[in-house]
Amino acid sequence: MDFVHLVEMLPDMWNAFVETLLMISISTAVAIIVGFPLGVILFATDRGLFWENQLVQSGLGFIVNIVRSIPFIILLVALYPFTKALVGTTTGPIAASVSLSVAAIPFFARIVESSMREVDKGLIEAAIASGATPWMIIKDVLFLEARASMVQGLTLTIISLIAYSAMAGVIGGGGVGDLAIRYGHYRYDHTIMIATVVILIILVQVFQFIGDLTAKATDKRK
Repeated sequence: MDFVHLVEMLPDMWNAFVETLLMISISTAVAIIVGFPLGVILFATDRGLFWENQLVQSGLGFIVNIVRSIPFIILLVALYPFTKALVGTTTGPIAASVSLSVAAIPFFARIVESSMREVDKGLIEAAIASGATPWMIIKDVLFLEARASMVQGLTLTIISLIAYSAMAGVIGGGGVGDLAIRYGHYRYDHTIMIATVVILIILVQVFQFIGDLTAKATDKRK
């Protein structure tokens, strides 16, 4: 392995690392801001719950399932016009963040919905019987009871986004994936390829570790 060459590439690798973190940060923030309330709506509008509305539940569920079923590389290309209109370009980490966000929103929304389904319905019924408003039920019952599960789901979402961000490098999305394609694959530089894989593995391990610690700290059962 050419360590001298690897040292020379350190500035480019650092820039790629920062771009990857930027993409993950933006898309994770959007997933939480949009995906969390979407997941709550998917749960609360189901049959027998306080916002029961089968039309809304079925419609949103259908849209979420469609987006989740599209392979990410196809979603990247399909969103070119939207990305261009929104950020003015289709390349770079900011542009890639648009597609990453669109992929992350339904993914996290389903996780939120699934986490809330694990909450004992007796707690919800007791809250309703005591006169709690829907907002109070969401805040004081659903969120508190399901938060550990949602943290684990958010960790899974972030790890998936790390993989997606590397895939975005194939079409000039920037980040570690772009570095691996341009310098590793096109130039047959195995040193760079190995280095980028190591970076991605470290990223996954760090986020998994933080996610596990946070989930344990927020788990009411412990």
